[in-house]
Amino acid sequence: MLIDTHAHLNFNAFKQDSEKIIDGCLKENTWMINVGSQFSTSKRAVHIAENYKQGVYASVGLHPIHLSVLEIDEAETGKLITAAEKFDYQKYKELAGSSKVVAIGEIGLDYFHINPDDEENKNRQKQTFKKQLALAEELKLPVILHCRNAYDEMLKILQSTANRQSTDNGVIHCFGGTLKQAQEFIRLGFCIGFTGIITFGKKAEDLVKVVSLIPMEKILVETDCPYLAPEPFRGQRNMPLYVKYVAEKVAKIKGIEYNKVVEKTSENAINLFNLH
Repeated sequence: MLIDTHAHLNFNAFKQDSEKIIDGCLKENTWMINVGSQFSTSKRAVHIAENYKQGVYASVGLHPIHLSVLEIDEAETGKLITAAEKFDYQKYKELAGSSKVVAIGEIGLDYFHINPDDEENKNRQKQTFKKQLALAEELKLPVILHCRNAYDEMLKILQSTANRQSTDNGVIHCFGGTLKQAQEFIRLGFCIGFTGIITFGKKAEDLVKVVSLIPMEKILVETDCPYLAPEPFRGQRNMPLYVKYVAEKVAKIKGIEYNKVVEKTSENAINLFNLH
C-alpha cells in the first residue's frame, strides 16, 4: 500500500473526474489525504473523504497565499487569483470535527509570492499560522506545513512552541530547504515530505542529498497533485497514483528495495495521521 500524504483532488483541476481518479487509486491500493488550502477547499476535502470508508482522508486549513489578493500563475493549472480570507477559528474547528479529518493544514508561511518588504503581509501570515497551530493543539491533530522562502522564520515559530506536542507534530510538506533545516524539523518531531521534485535531475541535487542523509523513519511521499508531476510526466497534471515514482526515487537514492520504501513510508503516514 502507498499513501499520497498530500493531494488536492478537492481542487478545481479535478472537478470533473475526482471520483473516477479516487476509485482508480483505491483499486491500486493507493490511499490519499486531500489537503485544504482555504475554507471552501477544506470543506470539499471533508465531503469527498466522508464518501469513503477508508483510504481517503482530509486535512483542513488556510494556506498563507489565501490571506491576501494575489495573482499566481501555475504551469499546471494556469492563473489563480486568490481572495483575502480571514481565519475563522470556530468554523475550521467545526469542520475538523469530522472523523475523516486527520490533520490541520496546509498552513504555514509563503514569502515567495509577496514583496520582500511587505512586513504587514508577513506578520499576517505569522499570526494566522500561530492560530492554526493552536487549533491543532486543541484538537490533538498533527499539522501539514507549507513553507516557501521562509524556512528560518518557520523554525523560529516552531521552536517557540516546541512543547505543543512531544513528538510527531506533523510534516513539512514538499520540502525544499537545506539539510540543516531538515534536521532541525526532525529534531522538533516533524516528518519530511518529498514530491516529484526529487526526480527533476540536476535541479534536485540538493534535495537528493537531504533524502540520502535523513532517516527513513521521518520520510513521507506525496504528489501535491495537480502540481509537480514527477518524471516522466513532468509538466502534466499530477495524480495520486504518480506517488509511486517518488517512492521509486527514494529507493534509488537510499539504495534499498522499492517495497521497503512503500512499507516504511506507509507505516510513517499511518502512525502520524492515525489512519489505523
